[in-house]
Amino acid sequence: MARLISLVIGAGFVFVLALALFFTAKDAIQNPAPETAEHEFHLHPENIGLSSNGFFGKFDRAQLQRGFQVYKEVCAACHSLKYVSFRDLQQIGYSEAEVKAIANQWVIEQPSVNPETGEAATRKNLPSDRFPLPFANEVAARAANNNALPPDLSLMTKARHDGTNYVHALITGYRNQPAELLRKFPDAKTPNGLHYNPYFANLNIAMPPPLTADGQVTYGDGTKATKDQMARDVAAFLTWTAEPNLEARHAAGFAAVIFLLIFVYLTWGAYQNVWRNVKH
Repeated sequence: MARLISLVIGAGFVFVLALALFFTAKDAIQNPAPETAEHEFHLHPENIGLSSNGFFGKFDRAQLQRGFQVYKEVCAACHSLKYVSFRDLQQIGYSEAEVKAIANQWVIEQPSVNPETGEAATRKNLPSDRFPLPFANEVAARAANNNALPPDLSLMTKARHDGTNYVHALITGYRNQPAELLRKFPDAKTPNGLHYNPYFANLNIAMPPPLTADGQVTYGDGTKATKDQMARDVAAFLTWTAEPNLEARHAAGFAAVIFLLIFVYLTWGAYQNVWRNVKH
């Protein structure tokens, strides 16, 4: 009896669930959600083909250093790298002396305390320090950026879908709002203080175009600093900050695949040896 009751209850639950699913699907077909400007005009980034892509990908140290220069001269005034230390820059080709100089000459100093008075103070950065925050706190950051909070860039290429390509597309994607968009969605006009960018989720972003002209940064290696090149370089640099051990991971993965192939071959050989005299 108890089993019969449980079967009836289970069947009733499945029936109600099926009804709910049916009417939900029916409503979605008969009354589809209205189109939105964000859905229709949002663009997906193209693959910029960095050397770090793929199973055997490796970082281009020269490009990473150029990207760091773009970050330093263009992005660092607003965006932090709070998970990156100055000494980490040795991984992209800077010498110990160069890292010390970069840390010492960094415009923003480390918050500290005056040992004599106990009052808040600052000190020069050391290679062991992480990059200092550009603003004292969130309130100060919003006050300086039209109430928008500039995100930390340390893990940005991991925090966004297709992050490396997204960073490049976002930086180079600023443009005038299409007339077609305003014809179809007259209420979707970009508000004052925001900027139209089809690669941003809601099409309107508070950050003004960071790269405004070719030659905004002067590269020491002679590379021509076009807006596209600068965007590629800083995207490569932020790919490294998000995953500095990428090359080691690729090497470990390749070694694991080789090991598994050898193991499978040895296992197959052992199987053939053990069963060689057994007739099937």
